[in-house]
Amino acid sequence: MSSPRPRSAPSREDRGPAGAALVASRLEDLHIGARTELDHRDAFELLVATVLSAQTTDVRVNQVTPELFSRWPGPAALAGADEAEVTEVVRPLGMGPTRARRIVGLARGLLERHGGEVPDDQAALEALPGVGRKTAHVVRGAWFGHSLLAVDTHVGRLARRLGWTAQTDPRRIEEDVVAWVEADGTGAEAEDLTMLGLRLILHGRRVCTARTPHCDSCVLADLCPSAPAAPGAGASSAPGAPSADGAPPDSGASS
Repeated sequence: MSSPRPRSAPSREDRGPAGAALVASRLEDLHIGARTELDHRDAFELLVATVLSAQTTDVRVNQVTPELFSRWPGPAALAGADEAEVTEVVRPLGMGPTRARRIVGLARGLLERHGGEVPDDQAALEALPGVGRKTAHVVRGAWFGHSLLAVDTHVGRLARRLGWTAQTDPRRIEEDVVAWVEADGTGAEAEDLTMLGLRLILHGRRVCTARTPHCDSCVLADLCPSAPAAPGAGASSAPGAPSADGAPPDSGASS
């Protein structure tokens, strides 16, 4: 089924799924200079930081990575680290032993399979400890420049609210969003999937939040089919109430 062309101001009564090209254009204008908020200096640091970001926030990860990369700079150093010492550094993120085991194993995998280099290959990345599809997309998109959608809780929530998907599984969400963008898109730079994903994440953190979306100040409100019923449109939801897309409230973590 072909997607409708974007319109500048659809009425509330006639509002279907938001046009991807118009959404991308408005988010590009709003979130200028969007980039991953995980601090990093190279592909290895981005990969490790992204693995650490599971079930926590980028802000918290950025609080522990300076010491982590100062003590163990690079795959060789981290691969030879004492897991107990690494655990103490990453403990503030929660699940310290598990996180330490993952990133030390990741560093060892890079050394053994790729000579300490981060591969620009989806399957090779996903074969490493702690690395899934989203993490591989983050690294290949943000560092290697590919157009890839990394689906986190924010991307999933906004995709449902915009009418692009009804799914909750990240892979299914990705497939639906990519299909919608390709059907509705013009091939413009604004619709690069990596940048679109980064802007959706920023919009989800700052405007289209899980419990109380700020529809009254949202640049997408006239396009979004969820805006009239969203808690932020004239009323606030009680703490812990379901989000406007029908999914359970999330914590705001980027995993």
